[in-house]
Amino acid sequence: MPTVEKYTRRSSNEISCCLKYIIFAFNVIFWLLGLSIFAIGVWAWTEKDALRNFSRVTNIVLDPAFIFIIIGCITFIVGFTGCVGALRENTCLLGTYATLLAVILLLEMSVGILAFVFKDWIKLQAAGGFQTFITHYREDPDQQNLVDWIQEDWLQCCGIEGPKDWDKNNYFNCSSKDVGSREACGVPFSCCRRKPNEVIKNKQCGYDVRKPGYNFDVSRMINERGCIMALEEWMERNAVSIATYCLISCFLKILGICFSQNLRADIYAQKSKWH
Repeated sequence: MPTVEKYTRRSSNEISCCLKYIIFAFNVIFWLLGLSIFAIGVWAWTEKDALRNFSRVTNIVLDPAFIFIIIGCITFIVGFTGCVGALRENTCLLGTYATLLAVILLLEMSVGILAFVFKDWIKLQAAGGFQTFITHYREDPDQQNLVDWIQEDWLQCCGIEGPKDWDKNNYFNCSSKDVGSREACGVPFSCCRRKPNEVIKNKQCGYDVRKPGYNFDVSRMINERGCIMALEEWMERNAVSIATYCLISCFLKILGICFSQNLRADIYAQKSKWH
């Protein structure tokens, strides 16, 4: 009987290999994902020589390459602490991993609540950010590609409230025809409506569409809906999917915190048994 009791007590203090390798495997993915995102961000900055010449970056906070670098760093650090902490049974790294997840979870919940309460302010900030993109459309290739993706692929829109907002750009301003800009009184090609079975994009489809006396029906040539309105409509259509994603994300973070804390408790119990 004493022998059986001793064996049972020892088993209850053993570290769960299943829990350990679940945390390890899950965070290896995040570790590699973070490294990849970070590498893409650094590569994008290197391509436009922003690392040596910050004047090329029109707005560092809104710069897509900088955002990739920040997201990549955070994901890499979280994945590293969870992966190495679980593999090496390091309670300090596991505690850091749980703390980081808790902080990210609290930030996400805070942002969600603030976005709901101050939605008009968020809308105003989004409009201001998109206006910056429009103003510097030709100056930063990353921001240009982002605007084209938003207008053409994601929301099928044009400008903040409509095509007239492209008058804020020096190349598309109607007065720019005086300095020889062929894009004057026009919009980027990403504002144009998609044609069925179009293989080669017409990069000149937005020329002169805002010019008085334009010979064609503008509504059939370009999207006249503003991107802010299009974004609101997109969020309303996908409200269930967005809410589901947020709940799953929060659940996984809570699960990661619980798993890491349970593993830490097992490690502490194992250490106390030997001291």
